[in-house]
Amino acid sequence: MIVDCAIYRHGRRTKAPEDLSDALAEARAAGGFIWIGLHEPTEREFDLVTEEFALHPLAVEDALSAHQRPKLEVYDDSLFLVLKPVVYEPDSDTVTSGEVMVFLGDCFVVTVRHGEGSPLAAVRHRLEEEPEMLAKGPTAVLYAITDATVDHYLEVADELQTDLGGLEAEVFSPERGGTRHTASRIYTFKRQVLEFRRATGPLALPLVKLAGTGPFGLAVPFVNQKAQPYFRDVGDHLTRVNESVESLDRLVSDILSAHLAQTSVRQNDDMRKISAWAAMAAVPTMIAGIYGMNFDHMPELHWVWSYPALIALMAALEVGLYGLFKRRGWL
Repeated sequence: MIVDCAIYRHGRRTKAPEDLSDALAEARAAGGFIWIGLHEPTEREFDLVTEEFALHPLAVEDALSAHQRPKLEVYDDSLFLVLKPVVYEPDSDTVTSGEVMVFLGDCFVVTVRHGEGSPLAAVRHRLEEEPEMLAKGPTAVLYAITDATVDHYLEVADELQTDLGGLEAEVFSPERGGTRHTASRIYTFKRQVLEFRRATGPLALPLVKLAGTGPFGLAVPFVNQKAQPYFRDVGDHLTRVNESVESLDRLVSDILSAHLAQTSVRQNDDMRKISAWAAMAAVPTMIAGIYGMNFDHMPELHWVWSYPALIALMAALEVGLYGLFKRRGWL
């Protein structure tokens, strides 16, 4: 469905005609551009937009089906950019990603949103309050969308860093040292980092192209060359995000390894304690077993002091074994 549609002349919003052909002609005649926003459109809903703006069928297919990696593609009549904004849910400590597709032409911008977490409404509102920025044309919209998306990446990275600190404190806590559910929490956190990486990693190359340092050199079609420094700034922010993601991934792997090592050490300690107590229980059992065989020729059975002597021997051996195991740290 079409969420919003407007014509912008000199950075000011004007109402667009209901007919897209008339709206596009009016935008071109006035030296402005038209910005259409759609949310999870069906194929039938998108057909009219495709026909009026001569969008490439491959890009249209990607926009309708979603589930795309961040990428930048150049066609004859438009530029096609895919972004994956992310949402962090603090209650469940999960990262979910949506998709924003941007079609950019000489006098039009078409944005297609899938899922949640899209910054489009906020970006449009902010740009409409900065007419001098919006007057720069469709390139300003493209920059604002990428900038808002990457800035939110930085916020999510900070949230994940905070969560990782709590997870690290739990694992290395001298009191708890992690619980039996800690390993599953670490693995779940690692999956969130992976989901975040899928959104941020592939976006680096498109921003390099938009900044004018990629395969297209200094001439990316439909992008004002004066905007290249701004895209380089966004690219710098994305580099910080990707470095943070790499750091998070390494740290969570190290924490998982440390937790597994701690678990193994605790299991070894438990086995030593069990073995020590079993050895201590074996001594009186062995002595009692020997004297419980009821042979006729066992002179100790007829001694007056045999019973207290054996009890004293068992006690002495138990005390000796306990002291030995205690000194070696088994108990």
